[in-house]
Amino acid sequence: MKVLLSSGYLLIRGGASFFLVARSPETFALPIETTDAEVFQGVHRGDLIVVSAPEGGDPEQARMLCELVRTYRQPLVVLPKGHPGSARLRMVLSVASSIMPRTDIERGTHPEQNVICSSGALSGLGMTAEGDSVRLSGFDPSRMTYGIFPPGSLPVE
Repeated sequence: MKVLLSSGYLLIRGGASFFLVARSPETFALPIETTDAEVFQGVHRGDLIVVSAPEGGDPEQARMLCELVRTYRQPLVVLPKGHPGSARLRMVLSVASSIMPRTDIERGTHPEQNVICSSGALSGLGMTAEGDSVRLSGFDPSRMTYGIFPPGSLPVE
C-alpha cells in the first residue's frame, strides 16, 4: 500500500503503540553520537524520519522529537547496550529511506538507522520512501490503523 505524504505526518497505530512518519524536506548530514565515535549519516530529500512509541504516548511529543532532527538537525545519541537509561526511553527515532521495525533490539542502543524498536502490535510492518509517498509493506488492517497527524484527509494510491 502506498500513502501520499508530500508534507505532514503519517500516524500508524497498533494497539497503544504507534509510529509517526515524516519525510526529510532536504539533504543534510545527521550526526550520530556513540560512546566511541561521531558518525555522520547522509540524509536525502524524501528519506523517512520515523518516531516509534512502543508503549504509546502523545503523538504531539513524537512530532516534537521528529522536528528536532528534521528541522533543527539535533544529533542522535546511541546508548551502549545494557545502559539503564534505555528503559526510560519512551520514544525513539530512525532516519533512512527504508525502515523495518524490530521487537528484539534494546531502545536507543543501535546506530543502524534502517531499523527501529517496535511493539509486537506493529511488527512485520515495513516503511519505504517512494517519491512523494510512503510504501507500507506488511500493513495488517486487522491490528493496525493509519491516518495523518494532525487529523484530516489522507490520499492513498
